[in-house]
Amino acid sequence: MTGSFQRYLRAKQTVDDRALDRRLIETLREQLATRAADSDGPLRLLEIGAGIGTMLARFVEWDVLPAGDIRYTAVDIQAGNLSRLPDYLRDWAADRQMSVGDSPLVLEGENRRIRIETVQAEAVAYAEAADREYDLLIGAALLDILDRKELKTLLEPLAPGGLYYFPITFDGATRFQPGHPADRAIEAHYHDHMDAKQGGDSRAGGNVLARLQRLDGATLSAVAGSDWIVRPIDGSYPADEAYFLRYILDTIEDAVGEMTGSDFENLDAWLARRREQVAAAELLYHTHQLDFLGCIDS
Repeated sequence: MTGSFQRYLRAKQTVDDRALDRRLIETLREQLATRAADSDGPLRLLEIGAGIGTMLARFVEWDVLPAGDIRYTAVDIQAGNLSRLPDYLRDWAADRQMSVGDSPLVLEGENRRIRIETVQAEAVAYAEAADREYDLLIGAALLDILDRKELKTLLEPLAPGGLYYFPITFDGATRFQPGHPADRAIEAHYHDHMDAKQGGDSRAGGNVLARLQRLDGATLSAVAGSDWIVRPIDGSYPADEAYFLRYILDTIEDAVGEMTGSDFENLDAWLARRREQVAAAELLYHTHQLDFLGCIDS
């Protein structure tokens, strides 16, 4: 993999913006407002797999978070992601009526003050050690790389009645257009590589849905699709989405190469054609995913 993962996280922000189900976002906004009104202290949010802070910025941009004092804990296993989080928030806030302070890291606007703590840790290990104090747990693009058996443990940091939000959960489709004779074989090998990883699941969306539906002590409130669709508009890709596509192709190259070695001779030709199509702004990309919103029992 030659690309920058942090640049990929930036590039996919606009892709996620289009994909996230806004009805679930509106329901989450209402539930957080109710919870904040009923609370004597600051609202406490935990994001696992927080990356460089794009979800936090989005929640502020979309006015998902209530006014007042908020504590936001950003957990990620990669120190490189967390090291970029303050700079990302500063860049994002520069064009808005927001300020970012240091020591502690604070994002502040007209009616909202968010104190941010960054923690490098593995998701389940952090959840096992954390106190039951959080009002919301966020895990975007997370559940397809974690063992579903750990889902109950992942919810343990939530206070009674606390909410969970798991958007962008992959669910078994990686499609490109125009079509290519090797598409089905590429997709099958790519998904096999996901399944071969510890905790990986190319059908995570449907499997998580079934598990959340029957999970004791928790209620699944809403489910919706959140498909990634990337396409050129007026002869070019929006924002940095050409980079996003190139990174996806690099990921597929590594994954299929690991699964097949030199036995799959169509890979090089498929990649060459797809990269040509990205350069010419001709490639369309579609991935099926699900968003989940729910709460644990009071």
